[in-house]
Amino acid sequence: MRGWWREIAGLVLPVDCGGCGLPRTALCDDCRGALCGAPPRRVRPVPEPAGLPVVHAAAPYEDAVRAVLLAHKERGALGLAGVLGQALAGAVRAGLPLSCADVLVLVPVPSSRKALRARGHDPARRIALAASAELRRTGTPARVAAVLRQRRVVADQSGLGARQRLANLRGALEVGEGRGRLLEGGRVVLVDDLMTTGASLAEAARALDAAGRAPVAEGAGDTPGAEETGFPLFAHTSAAVVAAPSLSFGINRN
Repeated sequence: MRGWWREIAGLVLPVDCGGCGLPRTALCDDCRGALCGAPPRRVRPVPEPAGLPVVHAAAPYEDAVRAVLLAHKERGALGLAGVLGQALAGAVRAGLPLSCADVLVLVPVPSSRKALRARGHDPARRIALAASAELRRTGTPARVAAVLRQRRVVADQSGLGARQRLANLRGALEVGEGRGRLLEGGRVVLVDDLMTTGASLAEAARALDAAGRAPVAEGAGDTPGAEETGFPLFAHTSAAVVAAPSLSFGINRN
């Protein structure tokens, strides 16, 4: 009910710009430009957690971009999902090889159940759906597969440092039973609204990798190079977010 009320209210009540507060517009041109006006770039947190896939972001997490993300996530400005999805779609495209012709499978990183109840909606999934629609509109086959779930309770990430976040999330995510098949036949891209330390994306990548390994057939261990854990059935190839800290944009290592 809470989500439905927000949807209806956004249609009939006057709104202010989610970035700067300019009256009677959901998002002004200047704030839209801050979000979508520059080419997405690869971002890397410091320190970079092990297992983090290549991540592209649409914009630095500052000023208007920060305000827009918080308005959507925390204050229920659901009408902003469309433009956030456009920004995310650009970041997804930036991480693809030029010759990519695969169907893209966008996998949103899940929030905790407690956070979802408090917000009354799932911001990452909502933005992923908008990004998928934008990709299809511009000729790139894409769909959303919300296959990840939390397998245990985790502490609130706010106030935790990079190492604490990694420890807090280690082993916390899994692919829901029987849902791995939704990833087959496509190029998997992890998506989220924001990357800070990279801990959530690294854990999501680990969970996908664990779910995507087939059991080794009997006798396969005799084959040189065979691993006891099996082989990947599918692979996460990249990750994309709407925003990341400014420092993450300035680090370019070969």
